[in-house]
This record gives sequence, structure tokens and C-alpha cells, in this order.
Amino acid sequence: MPNIGTPELLIILLVVVLIFGSAKLPQLARSLGKSARILKAETKGLRDDDDDDKAADKSAAAPAQSSAQPSPAPAEDPRDRAARLREEAARLEREAAGQEQPRRQGALPSGEPIEGVPVSDYNARKTS
Repeated sequence: MPNIGTPELLIILLVVVLIFGSAKLPQLARSLGKSARILKAETKGLRDDDDDDKAADKSAAAPAQSSAQPSPAPAEDPRDRAARLREEAARLEREAAGQEQPRRQGALPSGEPIEGVPVSDYNARKTS
């Protein structure tokens, strides 16, 4: 295994600066940091999902201690859930139409900025 010392690191750094330019290095580091954060969040989510599945398997395998407890409701069909969410969105849009307030792009109705969510100006173009 090769030993990478100070001279080798300086040569690698020089090549990187020559390839990307000094102006692009901060953007490159920022995008790498965002990618690493997203990857970390996704892997954590996958681990949490696996833990939830294992917990659900254990609870399903364990015998019920009390037969008087009602069984949980069956999982809702995704199509039914989507229809219910569309109806809720339409209701909220009707409510918002009566209370139109100018809102800056990328802000919640309470005025708080939205962090880490891409925001388009679709609604602003639609109402103009």
C-alpha cells in the first residue's frame, strides 16, 4: 500500500486546483457536503425502516396478551389515501382563496422560511 505523504498531497491539491479552478472549489466542497448529508439522512431512514420492520415482526410474532384489545385498523390503500389528500388540498386551497395574503416565495403561511426544500415559483406565475 503506497504511503501518501505531504509532497504527494500537495501534488494532488495542485492538480485539483488546476482542473477545477480556485473559484469552483468552494462550490465543489459545498455540493459534496450536501450530498454527504443527504446520503447520511437516507441511510439513517433505511436503518429506521428496518428497525420498524423488525419491531413489527416481533410484535406480530408475540401472542396477544389481551383479547379485549381491538385489532389495529387495516392499512389504508394508497389510492384512497391519495384521494383523501387531494380532497384535503382542495379544501385548504378554497380556504386560502378567501384569505389571500401576499407571501414571499419559500415561506410558510406563518412567515417562517422553508429550510432544505426546493421551492419553485409555480404558484406565483399561476396567479399572475
